[in-house]
Amino acid sequence: MVGCGAWSAPLLLFSYFWLASSARLWAVAFYALALVFNYPHYMATLYRAYHRAEDFQKYRIFTVHITALVMLTLLLSHVWFRALPWIFTIYLTWSPWHYSGQNYGLFTMFARRAGAELRTSERRSLYGALVVSYLILFLGFHTGRSNDPLFVSLGIPPLISKWEQIGLGLLFIILAAFGLRGPWRAAGWRKLAPALTLFSTQILWFLVPAAASLVRGLEIPQSRYSSGVLAVMHSAQYLWITSYYARRENSGGHGRGWRPLAYFAVLVAGGIALFVPGPWLASRVFHHDFTFSFLLFTALVNIHHFILDGAIWKLRDGRIAALLLNSKAGFADTAAEATGRMASRWRWLVGVSSGARALRVAAALILLVWGSVDQVRYYLALHSDDRRDLERAALLDSFDAPLQMRLARKKMDNGQPQEAESALRRALQINPADPAARHSMLRYLIEQKRFDEAYTFTETSLQYAPKDRNLLVDRGILAMQFGRSEEAVASWKKAADSGHVNASLYLADEFDREGKPNDAIAYYRKFLQQIARQGSENRPAPGKTIAIVLRMAECQVRAGQADEAVKSCHLAGMLAAQTKESKLESVADVNEAALQGKAGKLDGALHLYPRALQLDEAAGDRRATAEDWFTYGRFLEDNGFPLRYAYACFLKSQSLTQSLSDSSVLPALTEAIRRAATKVGPEAAKLRRHPEPVVAEAVSLRR
Repeated sequence: MVGCGAWSAPLLLFSYFWLASSARLWAVAFYALALVFNYPHYMATLYRAYHRAEDFQKYRIFTVHITALVMLTLLLSHVWFRALPWIFTIYLTWSPWHYSGQNYGLFTMFARRAGAELRTSERRSLYGALVVSYLILFLGFHTGRSNDPLFVSLGIPPLISKWEQIGLGLLFIILAAFGLRGPWRAAGWRKLAPALTLFSTQILWFLVPAAASLVRGLEIPQSRYSSGVLAVMHSAQYLWITSYYARRENSGGHGRGWRPLAYFAVLVAGGIALFVPGPWLASRVFHHDFTFSFLLFTALVNIHHFILDGAIWKLRDGRIAALLLNSKAGFADTAAEATGRMASRWRWLVGVSSGARALRVAAALILLVWGSVDQVRYYLALHSDDRRDLERAALLDSFDAPLQMRLARKKMDNGQPQEAESALRRALQINPADPAARHSMLRYLIEQKRFDEAYTFTETSLQYAPKDRNLLVDRGILAMQFGRSEEAVASWKKAADSGHVNASLYLADEFDREGKPNDAIAYYRKFLQQIARQGSENRPAPGKTIAIVLRMAECQVRAGQADEAVKSCHLAGMLAAQTKESKLESVADVNEAALQGKAGKLDGALHLYPRALQLDEAAGDRRATAEDWFTYGRFLEDNGFPLRYAYACFLKSQSLTQSLSDSSVLPALTEAIRRAATKVGPEAAKLRRHPEPVVAEAVSLRR
């Protein structure tokens, strides 16, 4: 059930359906499970590599040099905050590969136990199938833009990723069928049951989530998937095989009885030592952000584990093969005992003397208490709706920026703005590079109308994050507040160059206001291209998009780009028709008709004006209808059509205007009626009494 992953299907289903509904409860549950599954499984690798002197010497490049490199990276990363997303991305991306390697190793072990010696072609096919399954998940992780600030996605286009995953899925089926055919024939399905269960586990862990994301559009959350229920299952599987190996090694090598509780106690205490003291000391002693430090320790301990684990577990190693495959050879120790002061101290520490035993017990108790306190702090820190619990968590460790953020929000909700500001400043003091804390502090200052402080704050914050697009946009808005348009434009340009959508719109509007239509057109186009590449759920409301297209058309008119303006109006009309924005469709049609008329394309204009009038009447917008009748009348008058048609349109506009609550008639309309009546002559009186027949003729005119 555990070792071969037969519990995968129920646990994955359970986590999928219940995690979302009780996220906080399950966050605490997984944090607690880490004490008995995740943490000990890392310690099991260290126990395997460092417990025997000959193993320590054999893998010295990993036990000494790689370990020193990881520790140096850990120290440097506490100074260079921007390293965390890259390190965490490596950890999250590497984790599934590590899980795949373990599944492949156990599959090979069980196949050989069953008497099915894999041929080279079969072994390569099965290994290829596992590589392909990992690549499918890899593509799912790195498709599109990441919504997780800790994960740096490669941004693979969704369409390309989809077809690559489908192709890899077909390749997996072919490789798996070829690789399993030989072992099936040699051993039969009964003996291969453990190996086949492991293979089905690989399918459940990797292919099923990818298929669900392709068919149902479900996203694979990188952090939850790599470090959540999948990590628990992998860790339990790992403890299962390492405890078996340690028992066999202990019994065969030294003849002493196997003590599973003592072994597990060492793993639990050692696991806590790996993850808990480091972040606590970094935050309490060196005043680093606890959450940042914990995530860094988590990622680097994992990466060290991946490297070390890949080196020490090889079935081609005679001793490992002897212990795991139940063969009778290879139990004898072959390496010489390590000498030196370090080895001597280690032998004393693991020896039977009363002093060493007391030291081991005291260290284990301290670590268990420390781990329990860490669990309590985590539980309290998650209670964002309870101010007292948050304050208790802060008493245990106040150097936690996300905790201070939650405390600030709660105090703001309770009407304590000064205390909330103190918590926000505390969060920024702990981690000045935290974008969430920066954003919250800036929003707070703006809401309090402390614009001078907000502007100064953006200047200070840009020292930590000079490429933060949101910060650059906010700085531009605040600069405009003080009339510093050049500075605002400079900030928005930097944000737009880095892909911020709204920055392009702000620039376009500002250039439009400054009377620079060509510059405005360029950024309106850029904005529209950017939102076209976004998913429909991230795009602005249709009405806003259509209004922007119409503004671009106005700029194109002022820039002398009449043909481009016609195209923009036509695009706005099509978008409005597709999204049922009838008022905006009418505006687009009228604007396009006016441009068509100026260009001498009267047939197009005669088609668009009546359609706009029809849309106005269908929407029940009398004011817009009156304005469009007036516009249509002026078009007919200016383009040489019989004046009775223009006069009838003006009268229609006048009657609609007088029926409005504020019935004031535009002076331009009054003047147009007077002028047209003079030119029409005696027929004007008749038209004033019965304009409808001529109005009907006007809307059906063709050149």
